[in-house]
Amino acid sequence: MRETRLDELLHHFVENGPSGAALSVMKSSQTVYENYVGYANKEEGILIDSNTIYRIFSMTKIVTCVAALQLLEQGKLLLTDPIAEYLPEFKEMEVYHSGSGINLKTSTAKKPILVKDLFKMTSGLTYGGNGTEVERLTSMVMREVSQLEEKAGESLLQQFSRRLAGLPLEFEPGTHWKYGLSHDVLGALIEVVTGMSFGQYLSTYIFNPLQMEDTFFQVPDSKKHRLARLYDRNEDGTLTHNTMLAKHAEPIAIIESGGAGLFSTLADYQKFAHCLAMGGELGDCRLLSKYSIQLLAQNHLNEKLLPELGWSYENGYGYGLGVRVMLDQTLGGSNSEIGEFGWSGLAGTYVLIDPKNQLSAVYMQQMLPNLETYHQPRIRNVVYGLIE
Repeated sequence: MRETRLDELLHHFVENGPSGAALSVMKSSQTVYENYVGYANKEEGILIDSNTIYRIFSMTKIVTCVAALQLLEQGKLLLTDPIAEYLPEFKEMEVYHSGSGINLKTSTAKKPILVKDLFKMTSGLTYGGNGTEVERLTSMVMREVSQLEEKAGESLLQQFSRRLAGLPLEFEPGTHWKYGLSHDVLGALIEVVTGMSFGQYLSTYIFNPLQMEDTFFQVPDSKKHRLARLYDRNEDGTLTHNTMLAKHAEPIAIIESGGAGLFSTLADYQKFAHCLAMGGELGDCRLLSKYSIQLLAQNHLNEKLLPELGWSYENGYGYGLGVRVMLDQTLGGSNSEIGEFGWSGLAGTYVLIDPKNQLSAVYMQQMLPNLETYHQPRIRNVVYGLIE
């Protein structure tokens, strides 16, 4: 049976990488494959299974973008709106030029950040890091997340967004693509538009309708025993329990990060993914219209910006409204459908969504480095070799 190819692939991954791996494939409302291999906690001998909860990190981003598109369908925002109409702290932004500290040189941005810039990662906001001065300044703000305190009328997420607005942008909005905190700010925008906390909005309009009972920003105490351990893979292939990043993930979850904060199970995230694969409807739940999904899942980067996407572009993908989008099978050596879209998470989680074939695949693991450039193309190619 062709399904054994996926069994063999998962076992191969676990023998050479993560302590455990899980994969679900659905087509036309039917589960065509589901399997769990290895351990959620190898020290305690806890096998990975259907109840295992994972840190999905950046796979949160697709959920955030779907939530914002729901508001577009309700006429509550436009992609072409300046975000300052909702978050006034972003009204007069500065763009970095040179220097640091007292010698920092900036100039007033010529263009506003638009809502679509948040979706597309063309806002000028970055992640923290050491590569540029703006990344270093962003790192300082990210380190202060755990020190934020609740204020009347302003959530922790909105406070975080306000602090980001106080930093210079790395570039003029719309002129470059750079992976960063854009979707976190999009979450803050959703809060302002709806008057709900971001977590409440997601629960009310996405998780509850889809009966995603194990997806949340903070794992309840009663379910913490189901959370998979995160492991570091050493050069010799041995695994070491990573406690540092797990601790860092907690503040991100507390601010209800639209870019990286959610925890979920294989089954829960598959419900979300397959709803999109089915044109926005699953059972009695309708998340989006098929036309909004078409808008989400088409390339929004011009020829100048596409190369800035890096590995995704080199593997045949463009970038839509928060998702990679397959553009060129020959460039990527891919057998997947043109228009197939999705994203992945820091610890190696991965989702593939294909509305044309009503196909979705969700893969879960918890390991750093995640070996995604080895795992994910193989999952994709074997899945497409499996379906009729």
